[in-house]
Amino acid sequence: MASFLLWGFLVFDSLLKVSGNSDVDALIALKNNMADPKNCFQSWDSTHTNSCSWFHVTCNSNNRVTRVDIQDSNLSGQLVPELGQLSNLQYLEVYDSNISGKIPDELGNLTNLVSLDLYLNRLSGPIPDTLETLNIYAFSRRLNNNSLSGNIPMSLTTVASLQVLDLSNNQLRGDIPANGSFSLFSSSSFLNNPGLVPLPISPAQPARSSKRTTLAIAGGVLAAVILLLGVLAIKLAYWRRRKLQAHFVDVPDEDIEINLGQLKQFSLNELRFATDNFNERAIVGRGGFGKVYEGRLSDGSLVAIKRLIKQEHMQCEVHQFLTEVQMISMAMHRNLLRLCGLCITPSERLLVYPFMVNRSVAWCLRGAFPPLFAYIYIYIYIYILVV
Repeated sequence: MASFLLWGFLVFDSLLKVSGNSDVDALIALKNNMADPKNCFQSWDSTHTNSCSWFHVTCNSNNRVTRVDIQDSNLSGQLVPELGQLSNLQYLEVYDSNISGKIPDELGNLTNLVSLDLYLNRLSGPIPDTLETLNIYAFSRRLNNNSLSGNIPMSLTTVASLQVLDLSNNQLRGDIPANGSFSLFSSSSFLNNPGLVPLPISPAQPARSSKRTTLAIAGGVLAAVILLLGVLAIKLAYWRRRKLQAHFVDVPDEDIEINLGQLKQFSLNELRFATDNFNERAIVGRGGFGKVYEGRLSDGSLVAIKRLIKQEHMQCEVHQFLTEVQMISMAMHRNLLRLCGLCITPSERLLVYPFMVNRSVAWCLRGAFPPLFAYIYIYIYIYILVV
């Protein structure tokens, strides 16, 4: 029984080595068929059971070769049919060297191939028809800058996944296919092939072009409509802003000279400058008697500027307004804002107070008085201020 198990283990091990060596054999065949002046193949050892530790070789988790990447190595020689044994190969990147000869038909066996890049070599002969079998995954085939001859295989038009194709700078001849995946490629993919002739555009081509033109026109009209709506929205916002400011008519009035003792008289221009010409963004409060603006005077101090609504203050004469201001200035309490100054013109009445950041009179009174008395006190203050 023990001898039978030993024999079975040896057979299984030999099968694993044969399976693992198929990739090694293919790569060693490529190495033996190449002149290697830059010693790129120095790590490629035929005694190894797998090639995953070799330079220019990438493997998957099962130790099968998925990528061969050799570039600018000055290799000379020919590609070998054994490359078709690399059943898990996804990328064959052997370019910018001096490789000559034909492209092996056996490359059509590489059904997992994603990219085939053999450009900037000296390859000759026709493009193999077998490359059409790479239609499951392959999206890139760059064979430019070689000496390939013959026709472009029509079978390549059936490769639905083909997204990159470059056959420029060769000796190809015949018609350039225009159907299938070839409809995606520009003329630059076929430059410098004197024998190639572009096919006439099929009737379906103008239809596609017409559809694209229609979509482009529709997109332009939509963009114009959006732009017009944006302009109208801006004009509407500007009109609404002007309407909000219609309560106040800013005219270059002359300031009226007054004398109120400790109160400072501000000029209208000074308060305009402090509030950016009474900009809406400077408003910090609104009430039944006007708006309150945050302002910064020329000395850097912050003030709150109350601008009385025109229809309210124009009913009183200057001396009546000054009498009311004197009464306000005499109201003194530690929880009341003291009036700093004012500005009077034939069309403006403005009061200037110290600016309280993020605080209100109600907040200041809440800690010193019970709520009922606080509201009564606020009411008395407002009554003195505006009546």
